Amino acid sequence: MSIFPKDPPNPWTTKSSETLFDNPWSRLDAHAVTGPDGKDSTYFVTHFHNRACGVVPYEVRDGVPGVWLVGQTRFTLGRYSWELPEGGVPQGEDVAMAARRELKEEAGIEADSLTWLFDVHTSNSLTDEWGQVFLATGLTHGASDLEGTEDITALFVPLKDALAAIVDGRITDAITVAGLYRTELMRLSGALD
Repeated sequence: MSIFPKDPPNPWTTKSSETLFDNPWSRLDAHAVTGPDGKDSTYFVTHFHNRACGVVPYEVRDGVPGVWLVGQTRFTLGRYSWELPEGGVPQGEDVAMAARRELKEEAGIEADSLTWLFDVHTSNSLTDEWGQVFLATGLTHGASDLEGTEDITALFVPLKDALAAIVDGRITDAITVAGLYRTELMRLSGALD
C-alpha cells in the first residue's frame, strides 16, 4: 500500500499547441492552456528528442569508497562542471546500453555489473526530459573514447568528498546530485557491501 494518495485529475486544459522550433536535439512547443486557477495563458515546453542516462561508477580504492566523476566546461553554464558520466539516449537505443557507452566514452571504464537506481525528470517545470541513473560496479579501466567536441577529464573522488562538493556548490548537476546521494544511502544501508 502506498503512502501517497491517488493522483488527482489533471487541472490543466490544453486548447491548442504549436511547434515554434525543432532541431535534431530538441523542440520548443507553445501550448494555449487554461491553468488550475481558471486563467488562460501560454505554456512553453522544451521536448528533448533523446532521453538522458547517468552512471555512478562506484569502487573502493585502498579502503576508501568513491566514484569516478568527469569534468568538462559546460557552454550553457559558462563554467567547469564535475559530473557523473552521462549523456543522451537516442530513440531506439536501450538506456542501459547507452549508460555503458557513456561510461566507456567519457571515463574509459567498463563495468561487470550495471544496476538501475532510479528514473529522473531533470527540470519538469520547463522540459519533459526523462532519464535513468545506474550504478556501475566491477570496474575495468582503459582508454576513453571521446567525441570531437568533448574535452573531459576523469577523476576518482572519495564519496565523502563528492558529497561535500554538493553541499558547498561545486557539484550542481541534477543527475549527479541525485545519483551520489542515492549511492550514499545504499552504502550506509550496507547495500554496496
